[in-house]
Amino acid sequence: MTAPAYVAYLVLGGNLAVIAALMFGLARTLSRSDWPAADRAAIVRNAGLVLIAWFGIALALAWFGFFQGAPGRIPTIELGLVPPILIGAVALARSATLRRVVAAVPQAWVVGIQVYRTLGAVFLALLAAGRLPAAFAVPAGTNDVLVGLLAPLVALAIARGWKAASAVVLAWNIFGLLDLVSAVGTGFMTSPSPIQLLSLDAPNLLISAFPLVMIPVFAVPLSVLLHLVSLMKLWSPQSRIGWRPALGESKA
Repeated sequence: MTAPAYVAYLVLGGNLAVIAALMFGLARTLSRSDWPAADRAAIVRNAGLVLIAWFGIALALAWFGFFQGAPGRIPTIELGLVPPILIGAVALARSATLRRVVAAVPQAWVVGIQVYRTLGAVFLALLAAGRLPAAFAVPAGTNDVLVGLLAPLVALAIARGWKAASAVVLAWNIFGLLDLVSAVGTGFMTSPSPIQLLSLDAPNLLISAFPLVMIPVFAVPLSVLLHLVSLMKLWSPQSRIGWRPALGESKA
């Protein structure tokens, strides 16, 4: 089974648009700081190289069928999902430069950028076309769309300094992470492999195949890391819930 042509445009175009938005937001944030121009340029350049290299490696592996599921084969999709999350989490915990960048980026932007999660509607479209099982597409697609639609609303609450904004951000992050856990879990349980438990009569063939597999091996770990960044900012004593001035910028 192959995915309709529009899926490749949506998935690949959406991922590239997110990379572009991340780079634009990072460059804009650092431009408001008092960091030396050479340091700002190096951070933006290195971040761009990491994101593009990650996307390129995932794309190449997906194109050559490395993540493709099969009834008699242990799944490999976790090799594209777990390592980026672990590497990113370790970097957030250990890199002073990265933590400084995280502190400078506004919480509203970290949350709002996840409006791209509305692209989860592609799961519902493929369900309607009979190409994805309901056990996966309904929870993954519906919850992704909800997370994406709520992202700009939560960002607005942050930007306007609502009293309950911290609680709203925490709840949204928890909901977003649970959505990803649920999507990954149902993806594994409905895909062809020795551990498939659901949709045995109509397995989830597309989620581990190019181009749809780019969602679990790129968009999902990126979303997890953005949630971690948001939670770091929420719990950090050095960050405010609202638009925090970048380093060197006056709060007045």
